[in-house]
Amino acid sequence: MRRLANILLLFSLALAAPARDDSAAALQAAGEFTAATAAWTKALRDGNLTQPQREEAERQIDWMARVRLDYSLSRAALGERISKAVRDVTPEELDRWIAAGWFDKMKIDGADEFVGVSVSNLFYRHPELAARRLNAKSSVAEQKGRLEMARAITRAARAAGSPYVLPHHFQCTMTVTAKPDAAAPGALVRAWLPIPRAYPFQNEFKMEQCSPAPKEIEPEDSPIRSVYLEELAAPDQPTTFRIAYDYTAWGVHFELDPAKAQAPDLHDPALKKFTLEAPHVVFTDKILSLAHDLAGGSTNPLTRARSAYEWIAHNVKYSFAREYSTLTNISDYCLSHGYGDCGQEALLFITLCRAQGIPARWQTGWNIFPGAKDIHDWTEIYVAPYGWMPVDPWAGIFATQECDALTPGERAEVRDFYFGGLDYDRMIANCDHDQTLHPRKTSARSDDVDFQRGELESGGRNIYFDKYTYDLQVHELNEAR
Repeated sequence: MRRLANILLLFSLALAAPARDDSAAALQAAGEFTAATAAWTKALRDGNLTQPQREEAERQIDWMARVRLDYSLSRAALGERISKAVRDVTPEELDRWIAAGWFDKMKIDGADEFVGVSVSNLFYRHPELAARRLNAKSSVAEQKGRLEMARAITRAARAAGSPYVLPHHFQCTMTVTAKPDAAAPGALVRAWLPIPRAYPFQNEFKMEQCSPAPKEIEPEDSPIRSVYLEELAAPDQPTTFRIAYDYTAWGVHFELDPAKAQAPDLHDPALKKFTLEAPHVVFTDKILSLAHDLAGGSTNPLTRARSAYEWIAHNVKYSFAREYSTLTNISDYCLSHGYGDCGQEALLFITLCRAQGIPARWQTGWNIFPGAKDIHDWTEIYVAPYGWMPVDPWAGIFATQECDALTPGERAEVRDFYFGGLDYDRMIANCDHDQTLHPRKTSARSDDVDFQRGELESGGRNIYFDKYTYDLQVHELNEAR
């Protein structure tokens, strides 16, 4: 479905373009990336394209380059990795798995190319292979840790009569380093790095260090909060941006009662906009049908949202994803495939809620849970009289499908907690997706949906993920503020 959507897009573009662009689009749709890139490049060089057509040609060249980086495994390389990850796998068995569509693949220049995370995804999508997995990393500490944290936050919230409890203070150091060949020597490199935005349960932000000195820091209520930096690229040297900051994060637990839930006031434009379609939030027939079935005739917004959360927890498998900028409709991708990463699951949940008139929005940044630190996406929904409250669809899937060290009752505890609850091991930079950086980035974003790893450009050209590294170091501050 994903590839069909891309092909249809390319054909529609081709209809409005000169003949040489039609040829390039056809080659690209057929997976002939080398020939398509050459054709698009020739069209650009010939100078017969309108400005919109030039921009589209550049986008398609960039899209193919990004896809190549994601689909980086040949059939032979996939086999080699599988043999090191699965005990006693045979070539015939691997052939059956490939034929059955167990791996994401794309035909590029006549050869089957597989997504680089294919091996990890195999075990998420087919947990029956767990007993044959070699060198598996245990998640028992995270399972038990999340259960203990959920219980502690819930107890504290009930005792305090407040949804925001147990503040924890953190110091983070983020380093983004462009490789020596990312920009021309002496060229200005522009950088946007994510920083915590203000929430009722995330505050006391303080910038402790910034190298080079910041040019601009976005206001605390920005939907995509960043610090903007500039540095000149030195010959044969990496270009490094480093910030250090403190902030406080609170655990969240809403004591929810469906009998008290009320429909939102959609005359409020601040709420209404989060019930509308948006990039990757599209009310397809499949979405509308599923939303209707999950509602089960109920008009209660809390019950409806909970039904969508539970359905995802039981029916969508976690999988690492290709880059969001290469996809056209992420919520449909997740629903159609039955798997996705945390952001794809979040966008599916948001879409199911909005399709029922429940305000829902993006909430993302970093998960800094000990031993599981990574970029992470989840959501918020608005239900009166509670207001905005967090919902983490990934955590529902984790509790339901992956917490094999917990009892069924304990799994339900964790799953229940993350509907209206959130741990304090988060750094939240965003409250909406597909937002615009400030000052405005002049080139295409590396991630045009999310903002967690930083964004770079130089000379009006994007610096993509393969040309820089990012790192977040977290230290918990024990002293009271």
